[in-house]
Amino acid sequence: MGVSYTHLLFDHDGVLVNTEHLYLQAIQEQLATLGIDLAEADYLKGMAYGADPWALARAAGCDEAAVDALRDARDAAYQRLLQANPIEIAGADEVVAELARHFKLAIVTTSRDKDFDLIHGLNGYPVTERTPRLVEHMDFVLKRSHYQHSKPDPEPYLLALNRFDIEPTQALVIEDSERGLRAAVAAGIDCAAVSHPFTVSQNFDRARYRFASLNALKTFLLA
Repeated sequence: MGVSYTHLLFDHDGVLVNTEHLYLQAIQEQLATLGIDLAEADYLKGMAYGADPWALARAAGCDEAAVDALRDARDAAYQRLLQANPIEIAGADEVVAELARHFKLAIVTTSRDKDFDLIHGLNGYPVTERTPRLVEHMDFVLKRSHYQHSKPDPEPYLLALNRFDIEPTQALVIEDSERGLRAAVAAGIDCAAVSHPFTVSQNFDRARYRFASLNALKTFLLA
């Protein structure tokens, strides 16, 4: 292999599964009940910095109890959307399986535990023919409950380094969003940005590498 990395830290949503647009849809549906139209471009700008979309609801006069209710409705809608829509990214299972033969792997995600578990048929959620086989190749998974501060804070990636007991130079982060890239850079880890149509407009200038697909990433790593 032509690279010195020994460990790969994968983002989840947008890199391994095609879910980010569904999450936005669930948020938009709830804000629409208040007459608020959250444009995708505005969401993506805020997402890069970890902005809270519910600030729009607060500005419209919602108190915290009402925001909590909107968030709960978003969560339920998102789970319905996950179950009703195809979310696979072509070749992801195969790429991860091949890379697992050469590297230590982990998923570091902002996904809530129950959403991640639904997608992967874990902790009581059913396994179906659509269930990805990604998790079986991972040394561990860090979900939203495992850390206090979410991306773009570096905490999730620093926790992954600590869990593997490695230095930042040994790892490569694979991300599709500016928020995730910022987290990797803040943690001192090289980042490979894999293009996704949902986040393609974001700024990836600080990525160490940029790839059009997971297959292109695999070709580079195994060259």
